[in-house]
Amino acid sequence: MNTETEYKTGFGKPRLLIVGCGDVGMRLLPLVRDRFRVFAVTSRPERCAELRALGATPIVADLDRPATLRRLAGLAPRIVHLAPPPAQGPLDARTRRLTAILPEGAQVVYVSTTGVYGDRGGLPTPESTPVAPRNARAQRRVDAEQVLRAWAVAARGRVTVLRAPGIYAADRLPLERLRRGTPALAAGDDVYTNHIHADDLARLCLLALLRGLPGRVYNASDDTRMKMGAYFDAVADAFGLARPPRLPRAELEQVVSPMLLSFMSESRRLENGRIKRELGMRLRYPEVAPALAGMARAARS
Repeated sequence: MNTETEYKTGFGKPRLLIVGCGDVGMRLLPLVRDRFRVFAVTSRPERCAELRALGATPIVADLDRPATLRRLAGLAPRIVHLAPPPAQGPLDARTRRLTAILPEGAQVVYVSTTGVYGDRGGLPTPESTPVAPRNARAQRRVDAEQVLRAWAVAARGRVTVLRAPGIYAADRLPLERLRRGTPALAAGDDVYTNHIHADDLARLCLLALLRGLPGRVYNASDDTRMKMGAYFDAVADAFGLARPPRLPRAELEQVVSPMLLSFMSESRRLENGRIKRELGMRLRYPEVAPALAGMARAARS
């Protein structure tokens, strides 16, 4: 199948389908609408107007309702898969349903999570690191990656995986957490954390579409080397808030939610050279601290 000719539209642009058009998808739309005829999937009809305003053709469908996916079958030869897995269970049924309607020979960019690596004890973590998920949330992401790879083999498709760490932006900061005074780990127990600005992740989605190698995994991370407590301190300092109190792990376990504790139980330092060498990525926000300072200035102006 020649996707360049089979999926051209009357507008003279190849078709692109964005599945899971939330925050990152909305940031991606302005980057792709001049290159592609973009179709954006939403499960909420009330979002159709804002998707149209950004140049997409909205399609109301729900990955939890297979009957609604029929209209997506064979729609586009390129797919950016941003939809999260279900909240429960070890498997990603949503990705299974999506692969069932993907056309043969399609190209998929999937945004996964660096949580698939599990706890690395602060060690450097390149993409060649074996996956070792420690919770069901990360296991569902591993399952999704495996399902997509199996589909690519069976359907002669192409899959590129972007593994993203903590995504931040001006409206994605832990300000309420800081205002509540939720404690962070004491320095001796603290873990390395990794970050990517939402705008840079959107740009990586485009670069993966244009330059990503089939079957390739990319750590979609910035250059920051920072522990989690230092990140909270940096946000607090930038926005004039009190730094969070620090507690030893044994005490912190008694006062934070299991989900929050799970994020504080894994430590790794991601290596991101591959996105620069192979995708040609030039990070707009290479370090968290200067980005936070800019956000704080914008908030005050």
